Amino acid sequence: MKTNYNKLLVAIFSIALFLTACSNDDDHGILAPEVTMDIQDQALQLSVGDNSTFSASNQNNSVYTETWSLGDSIVSNADTYIFEPKNSGTYNLSYAAVNEAGTFAYEYTITVLPKLRPITDDSKAFVTALLDFWPAPGQFINKKPGNLESAEGIIGGRGLVSLGGWGGSVTYTFDHTVLNHADKNDLIIYGNAMPTFSEPGVIYVMQDDNANGLPDDKWYEIKGSGHDLEGTDRAYKVTYYRPATADGDVPWEDNNGNTGVIAKNAFHKQAYYPEWITEDSYTISGTLLSDSNIDMSNPSYITSKPFEYGYADNTSGGDQIDLADAIDADGNPVNLSGIDFIKIQTGVQANMGWLGELSTEVTGIADLNLID
Repeated sequence: MKTNYNKLLVAIFSIALFLTACSNDDDHGILAPEVTMDIQDQALQLSVGDNSTFSASNQNNSVYTETWSLGDSIVSNADTYIFEPKNSGTYNLSYAAVNEAGTFAYEYTITVLPKLRPITDDSKAFVTALLDFWPAPGQFINKKPGNLESAEGIIGGRGLVSLGGWGGSVTYTFDHTVLNHADKNDLIIYGNAMPTFSEPGVIYVMQDDNANGLPDDKWYEIKGSGHDLEGTDRAYKVTYYRPATADGDVPWEDNNGNTGVIAKNAFHKQAYYPEWITEDSYTISGTLLSDSNIDMSNPSYITSKPFEYGYADNTSGGDQIDLADAIDADGNPVNLSGIDFIKIQTGVQANMGWLGELSTEVTGIADLNLID
């Protein structure tokens, strides 16, 4: 009887052990992801306009959830992801395969370079197209040299365009990417400055980062020697108001609560408010340069000394510009491989008596390295 009882216990124990083993087999029936990436190199380099297909292959028929992430954003839950960068920069692409039994992860660092427009035998040294002419009111506006025809007149060579008072601007493109050469100047901007009288213009440059041929990427300012002077303001705004009559002064108000006028003078009697602007007011923003270089102590001999470097219409003979001086909106240096677009904007807000408003003039813009 005792023997039978022992046999029963052994049988019960065997059944329990069998059931436990079956249970454990079920638990271990889920296989952890085993994945092979078709692109093994984890540091890659592409150019804007290129694309690359990334694929992950299941090696053990396990069932899992897949995720491709670009930075912090999930971009795909399939086993394949096509990376098509629209802008240059450094991108972090990660892949993960996850189930209850484990995780497989893989990461890529992708450096995307801008697509440069090459210099060819047909490339022109000077700007080749006008993109925008948005002057401030001034004594030369609505006639030469402050009209659209004048702005178009420096395409492909030399001419003369006046930008009006503070904030007036003109924007052009080159037919190639002007390269940023190490340790040398890259652009030359011609104006009509004299040794004792300059009308400095702030220079902005843009790379065609998304390669679409349009100036819709980021503007970067060229940092000149007036950057840190008292009175320089990189977040300045002015609103100009249409006067009640065409022969009236043009009122303005800035974002600091200051007011003034673009004053009419006896030498230029046409309307100073741009005739093609239909609104009764318009606002311009940009960098206001210090007016500390202007000396009006002798009204019959007003001087405006040039800054040391970094501005248009600043020195006689043309101003050479180094693209290495480009800064972002926060004032940080940026490393541009080249630029495709350029904007010049009157930088000083000054009523200079009988001379009228200070207004930047441009007579030519060229790739310095293509100038003979």
